[in-house]
Amino acid sequence: MADLKFTRNIGIMAHIDAGKTTTTERILFFTGKNHKLGETHEGSATMDWMAQEQERGITITSAATTVFWNYNNNQYKINIIDTPGHVDFTVEVERSLRVLDGAVALFCAVGGVEPQSETVWRQADKYNVPRIAFINKMDRAGADFFNVVGQIKERLGASPVPLQIPIGQEDMFKGVIDLISNKALMYDESSNGTKTYEIPMPDDLKEIAAKYRKTLIEGVAEEDDTLLMKYIDDENSITEEEMIYHIRKATCAMKITPVLCGASFKNKGIQNLIDAVAAFLPSPIDVPEVVGINPKTENEEVRKVDPKAPFSALAFKIATDPYVGRICFFRVYSGSLDAGSYVYNASTDKKERISRIMQMHANKQNPLDRIEAGDIGAAVGFKDIKTGNTLCDEKHPIILESMTFPEPVISIAIEPKQQADVDKFNNALLKLAEEDPTLKINTDEASGQTIMQGMGELHLDIIMERIRREFNVECNQGAPQVAYKEALTSSCEHKEVYKKQTGGRGKFADIQFRIEPADENFKGLQFINEVKGGNIPKEFIPAIEKGFKQSMINGVLGGYPLESMKITLIDGSYHAVDSDALSFELCAKIAFKEAARKAKPVLLEPIMSLEVTTPDTYLGMVTGDLNRRRAILESITAKIGIQAVKAKVPLSQMFGYVTSLRTITSGRANSTMEFSHYSEAPKDVVESVLKK
Repeated sequence: MADLKFTRNIGIMAHIDAGKTTTTERILFFTGKNHKLGETHEGSATMDWMAQEQERGITITSAATTVFWNYNNNQYKINIIDTPGHVDFTVEVERSLRVLDGAVALFCAVGGVEPQSETVWRQADKYNVPRIAFINKMDRAGADFFNVVGQIKERLGASPVPLQIPIGQEDMFKGVIDLISNKALMYDESSNGTKTYEIPMPDDLKEIAAKYRKTLIEGVAEEDDTLLMKYIDDENSITEEEMIYHIRKATCAMKITPVLCGASFKNKGIQNLIDAVAAFLPSPIDVPEVVGINPKTENEEVRKVDPKAPFSALAFKIATDPYVGRICFFRVYSGSLDAGSYVYNASTDKKERISRIMQMHANKQNPLDRIEAGDIGAAVGFKDIKTGNTLCDEKHPIILESMTFPEPVISIAIEPKQQADVDKFNNALLKLAEEDPTLKINTDEASGQTIMQGMGELHLDIIMERIRREFNVECNQGAPQVAYKEALTSSCEHKEVYKKQTGGRGKFADIQFRIEPADENFKGLQFINEVKGGNIPKEFIPAIEKGFKQSMINGVLGGYPLESMKITLIDGSYHAVDSDALSFELCAKIAFKEAARKAKPVLLEPIMSLEVTTPDTYLGMVTGDLNRRRAILESITAKIGIQAVKAKVPLSQMFGYVTSLRTITSGRANSTMEFSHYSEAPKDVVESVLKK
């Protein structure tokens, strides 16, 4: 328990290209884990170990590692997860945040708060993860520290509190003023920015440093009445220790977000960042105890962060290693686990043997004999564990809150080029779908094709590449298809009688019901039974519900799924001999086809949130191109020499957009896109989709 105080489970999250992997590489270097600096652009970064990550210079899967750091004469153990920034891999961020106690949110000093920064920030809010902000790339042209602090406040609704202010910006970024100690520190260029030395406070920064230090002290003093009185008597009487203690308290309570700055690529500010992780982010004992449901009693239970408590852990990621086989990453919330012992998977009601436990360092493993509460590890040798499963002690079962994953919005048909590869191909899909909960594989009943659904073009592109490289299967793929949906817009009543008479027992079912759109925010089938007087026996009601539920998979317009609908069963009748559950299930399926046509079905198409950043000169061409794609422009914001265009645009119009954007802007514009919502498709789109 004493050691847990010095454990930190943190994630590094940000928009694409804010410098997450570079920052993690510097942390590995300074903590002595690596002896050589890995660079993303050279493809030598430790955490980007997949071949595709090294070639594309982006992070695709979240990688975990453990480092040790001395701060205030104590050794801290820091488990770090480096997460991807690209929206297509949002699942990696989601599942990492679910099991972390704290996070470092990185922002580019030039780009500021970008669209994906907002997405990851909302995900961290959802799981109540305290965070510190690090404004990176202070040495780049256009860097503006105070502008980014303002954006964190306005766009993210956070309360950023700078703990440092930069001395100089862009190529003049030479050091920082530490507001806690009120000292000016310069980076020693001869040591490549790894060491600092103190200088007298620069005259031009005295006023601004005093202003921000005052804000910091006032914020700290508000946390404690005794401290407030001390501050009122004498502003300078609050000690550094008191400030650090109260900044930590406010950070853990998510009242403030401490802000630091630096330039990871030039090694500047990294040691301060690791110190801040140790000083301000919560340890496993600082976060609220984990709550779960006992599957046997259905009662809520709490698990204490204690190695002696009953074992409970959450599996947050499954990965496949060519040498070790399947690896399950898990976070231990209570108790301890020895290698070679059995655990109970409360989500599947099965026992699993964990033959080996490991501490991960990117794609390398260090074996452990035992893992205890508050730690993150990886297990090998299990049969059937999936992302989101709860592992626990069989005598004390518990199910912890799992994770929710977004629905895929794009699909392609795929098949192996050679018939001989069918088994390898199916095995590859099975393993990849197990690793990635946002990847869905199904078979089209009409054509018999294998359909792969994912979060975007890049997502499916990477999956295809992995099938080729990791499983040695060459594939053919169809053109990308949009995942349309259907919805009902009006209400109607319908009566359906199902009769079939063949020799012997026949089939009979009679139902009367009202079909209409489901209540707001309701997903799936909203089924209400209002049958009185036993006109339909109770045992047949679930069969009717099942019939309607299965019918929702194929709508009546173009066979696209219905997201939700409401069925109110009003009346019906049955035959003492000929009625059975199957008759009522079939009756519901036939009735749905008839009734749904009368309930004015419409086609829904996925709408994406798009943000394009483009130099001023190309703005007209970019917006003109977006208008042709049926985009609805929401805002155009000017930054220095750059315009940021926000729009909502149908996914069907966006295939190959990155290429055409590069063409019209000579490669100088960037775009990010993420799923927003479904909305009714215009008439001409409906006609062209239904003709196919």
